Amino acid sequence: MDLSVVAPVAGLSAMTFAGYLTKRVLKHETGTARMKEISSAIHEGSEAFLKRQYKTGIPVVIVLSGILALTLGPFTMLAFIIGAVATSLAGYLGMSVAVRANVRTANAARRGLSDALNIAFYGGAVMGLSVTGLALLGISALYYLKLDLTQLLGFSFGAAVIALFARVGGGIYTKAADIGADLVGKIEAGIPEDDPRNPAVIADNVGDNVGDVAGMGADLFQSHVCTLIACMITGNMLYGVNGVVLPLLMCAAGIFATILGSLMVRTKGENPLLAINKGIFTAGIIAVIAFYFATQQTLGDLNVFYAILSGVITAVLLALVTQYYTSYDRPPVRAIARAAQSGPAINILTGLATGLVSTAPTVIILCATILISYSFAGFYGILIAAMGMHAVTGMIVAVDSYGPITDNASGIVEMANLGQKAREITDKLDSVGNTTKTVCKIFAIADAVLSELALFITFFITVGLTAISIIKPEVATGLFIGSTLPFILGSFCLRAVGNAAFEMIEEVRRQFREIEGLMEGRTKPDYGRCIDISTRSALKGMTAPVILSITAPIAIGLTLGVEALGGLLIGSIAGVMLFATFMANTGGAWDNAKKFIEAGHFGGKGTPTHAAAVVGDTVGDPFKDTAGPSLNVLITVVNVIALLFAGYFLAYAILM
Repeated sequence: MDLSVVAPVAGLSAMTFAGYLTKRVLKHETGTARMKEISSAIHEGSEAFLKRQYKTGIPVVIVLSGILALTLGPFTMLAFIIGAVATSLAGYLGMSVAVRANVRTANAARRGLSDALNIAFYGGAVMGLSVTGLALLGISALYYLKLDLTQLLGFSFGAAVIALFARVGGGIYTKAADIGADLVGKIEAGIPEDDPRNPAVIADNVGDNVGDVAGMGADLFQSHVCTLIACMITGNMLYGVNGVVLPLLMCAAGIFATILGSLMVRTKGENPLLAINKGIFTAGIIAVIAFYFATQQTLGDLNVFYAILSGVITAVLLALVTQYYTSYDRPPVRAIARAAQSGPAINILTGLATGLVSTAPTVIILCATILISYSFAGFYGILIAAMGMHAVTGMIVAVDSYGPITDNASGIVEMANLGQKAREITDKLDSVGNTTKTVCKIFAIADAVLSELALFITFFITVGLTAISIIKPEVATGLFIGSTLPFILGSFCLRAVGNAAFEMIEEVRRQFREIEGLMEGRTKPDYGRCIDISTRSALKGMTAPVILSITAPIAIGLTLGVEALGGLLIGSIAGVMLFATFMANTGGAWDNAKKFIEAGHFGGKGTPTHAAAVVGDTVGDPFKDTAGPSLNVLITVVNVIALLFAGYFLAYAILM
C-alpha cells in the first residue's frame, strides 16, 4: 500500500470537519438587533481589509511568478501560485467563520460559560483545520504531479509572501486601532473598553480578526509547509521515498489528532484554560502514538522516533513556560501589576525585565531540543524534531483564533449592554484567550526557529557545505548583518504602528471634540473613518519590511557568496529567537497585568494604577501583535529565497 495516500485523505478530512464545525457554530442565535448591527460592522470591516490586502498582494504575486518562471522554471512558478492561493484561502475561510462566531459567543454568554466556550473554540478550530488541511492538500497535489522536491519550495515561497501581507499588515492594522481606542478612550475620556462611543472600537475589533486570526493562521501555515518540505527534501536524500512519506504521515496524524482533541474541549464551569489544555494534551498524546507507528512503518528506526518525541516535548515545555510568564495568576504578571502602583515608568521597567529573563528558559529548551534530536538522528533529527513540534499545529491555531473571538465577544457584550453576568463570562474567556494567544505566538516563534533551522540545514546540504568558518571576514559580515535584520525589521513594524496610531489618536480626539452629542450617547461616531485609517496605514507599512526581507539574501549571496549567506541565515535565526520571544512575552505580560488590575486588584479600573497599566499594555501591544510575530514570516522569506536561488549563488561564485 502506498502510505502517501493517507496525506490527501487527511487533508480532505480536515476540510470536512471544518465544514461540520462551521455548521455547528452558525446554528446558534446571533442575539439582539444591536448585537447583529455591531457584528455586521466588524464582519464588513474585516472582509473589506482582507480584500484590499489581497488586491495589494496580487501584483506582487504576478511579478514574482514571472521571475520564478524565468529563473527556476514553470513548475516552481506553479507551486508558488498554489502556495499563495492556499494561504489566502485558509485565511479567508478561518476569518470568515471567526467573525461570525464572536456575536454568537456573546449571545451564548447570557446563558452560561459552557456554550460560550464551545462556540468560541469551534470557531477557532475552523481556522486551525483550514490551515493544516489546505497545506497538506496543496503539497500532496504537487507531490503527485511528480515535481522535483526542490520545486516544492515554490509552495513555501508563495505561502510566505502571502503570510507577510497577512501578518505584517494585519499586525499594523490591529495595533493602530487598539492604541487609539485605549489611550484616548480609557485614559483621556475615562470611558470603558469597547464603549460604543469610542470611534476606534470597531476598527479595534476588526483588527483582532485580520491580525490574530488571518495573520496568525498565515504565519503558521507558512512555517508548517516550510518544515514539511525541508523534511521531505532531506529525507529523500537520506532515506529515499520512505523519508518523504514519513513527514506526510506525521502531518496526517496531526490532523486526526486535532479533530479528536477538539472534541475534548468542554467545561462545566471550571477554568476554561483547563478545558483547552485537555484538548491540546489529548491531541498531543494521540499524535505521538501515531508517530511511533508511522516511523516503524517507514524507516523502522526508533532513534528517529525519539527525535520526533523531543520536538513534541519541546512544544509542551514552551507552552508551560509561556503560561508562567504571561498568565495573570502567576507571580511575574502580578509583580508587573503591583509595579503599576508607582506609575507607568516602573510598570514598563518591570515588564521589560520580565520579558528579558523569559528568553532564557525558551532558548535553553530550544538548544536542548537541537542537541538531543541531533544525538538521535543527526541533522535529520533536528528536521524531524521540528516536524514533531508541528504535531498539533491545527490545535495551536485553533486556540489562538479562539482568543480574538472571545475578545470581540467581550466588546459586543459591552457595546450591546448585555449585563454584568455576560461580561464576567466573556472577560473570563478573554483572559484565557490572552494567555493562549501568547502561548501560540511563542509556539510560532519557536516553531519558526526550528523551521528556519531546517531550511538552513537543507541549504547547507544543497550547496555542498559541511562547515563555515566565522573567522572569515565575509562570513562574520553575514553573521552580523543577519543578527541585525530582526531589529531593523522590528523597527519598521513598530514605526509603522506608531505612525498609524498617531493618526488614529488625532481622529478619535477630533470626533470626541467635534461630533455633538457623542459623549452623551445621542450620536454615533464615524467608525468608518477609523477603519480607513488603519487600512491605509497597514498597507503602507508593509512595503519596507517586504522589500528588505526579499533583497537582503540576494544581495549577500551575490556579493559575498554562499558561506556569507550561511552566516546571514544563522545570524537571523538567532536574532529572531531572542528578539521575538522577548517582545511576545513582554507584551503578553503587560496585557494580563492590566487585566489583573481590571479584575479589582490594586484599586481596579479608573485608578492611577489602572492608567499606568494601560500605558504599559499600549507599549506592549505592537510588541506582541505586530513586531514580534512578524519576524517569523520575514525571516522565513530570507531563508526560502536563499534556498530557492542557491544554484544561482553557487554559479555566480564560480564565475567570479
